[in-house]
Amino acid sequence: MKKDTCVLTNVIETELDLIKRHIHVFKILKEKQPLGINKLSEITKYPKHMIRYSLRILEQDKLIEPSPKGAITAKDASVNMLIFKKSLDKIGKTIDELKKDS
Repeated sequence: MKKDTCVLTNVIETELDLIKRHIHVFKILKEKQPLGINKLSEITKYPKHMIRYSLRILEQDKLIEPSPKGAITAKDASVNMLIFKKSLDKIGKTIDELKKDS
């Protein structure tokens, strides 16, 4: 069975899958912190290298920070999550414009 794909949107779809993974890791961490790579991998069923990458991205966006017992949510995580949501809103508006124009 052939999957419906579009070369124009393939990269965006791949990136959205990645963002979904990062947010899934963030949600689990928020609920069960502190957590290390091994425990996050066990809970989410993602391989350790994927968890490590997600943690790096979440730390760069100041959503999490390291602690001696594992990753924890950052003090300003809620503020930084609002910035993330505003970015998603902007992307959504761009998508809506593209759909109207095509």
